[in-house]
Amino acid sequence: MIEAPRTNAIRTQLARLSRAARFHGIRRPGVAASALLGLGLSLGAGAGIAHTAQLRSEVAAQDAQLAAARRQAQIEINALAARMGELQAQANRLNALGDRLTRVGNLGEGEFDFTKPVGTGGADAVHDMPRNQLDRGLATLDAQFRASGTQLSVLESLLTDAELAADAVPSREPIAGSYVTSGFGHRADPINGGSQFHKGIDFEADVGDPVMAVADGVVSFAGDRSGYGYTVEVDHGNGYVTRYAHNSRLVRRVGELVRAGDEIAKAGSTGRSTGAHVHFEVWQSGRVVDPRHYLGRAPVGRG
Repeated sequence: MIEAPRTNAIRTQLARLSRAARFHGIRRPGVAASALLGLGLSLGAGAGIAHTAQLRSEVAAQDAQLAAARRQAQIEINALAARMGELQAQANRLNALGDRLTRVGNLGEGEFDFTKPVGTGGADAVHDMPRNQLDRGLATLDAQFRASGTQLSVLESLLTDAELAADAVPSREPIAGSYVTSGFGHRADPINGGSQFHKGIDFEADVGDPVMAVADGVVSFAGDRSGYGYTVEVDHGNGYVTRYAHNSRLVRRVGELVRAGDEIAKAGSTGRSTGAHVHFEVWQSGRVVDPRHYLGRAPVGRG
């Protein structure tokens, strides 16, 4: 102990005083008693100070251990928070994908509401979860999110491709609010008489009425074609080509990308025609087909 030398010195001095008292025949007992009492108090005070210092040292060590434990706990909490943030981001991505697929697939919004919480419950007793069990649960959830995200991405790609393919198939009428004045197939020629094979459908129109693309595609011809007058042809891919003839003016050029419902010309009566109308043809893989098989599948105009 730190106080041992001092205690030994006090004891030595006390022994000397005791011998001196005996040597003098205890002539002054009051003085000897006072000396002995003072030395005892000094010894007790020294022991109390040493004990207090030891307690303070132990408390400081415990405080340091507690602070270190708190820092380590906060580090672990921060790590779990970062993991939770990653999982939340993946959940948001899956919800966004689900909403987009719901719109693309024309699914009922009520049945596929990704903002509605999922109902859960249970009557079993609840216990504290060990850290290793929590880590395993987070890892499993992360793997499930990643697998679901991959599957939804593939499904989105398939649905998007299907949607693009559908938009490239003729499915609208080339002019709004009109009616058919001449159908597809054999008919009597309206100019010279006799039999004629009509390759398209004629729609009633006034000069200047907007003529619209019936599907997405690229303008492959825009100019004056013999017998057809001012003509626009749109290549939709997948073997589909549509033709719009007898226009008074063309508003698109070769190579331009058009979407279904975009204006491509103004109706007219150019070429071999008896009056203003829109002549519309559909070609599939190089063969002319009846446009009626494709009309009326979608509303006229964009959106």
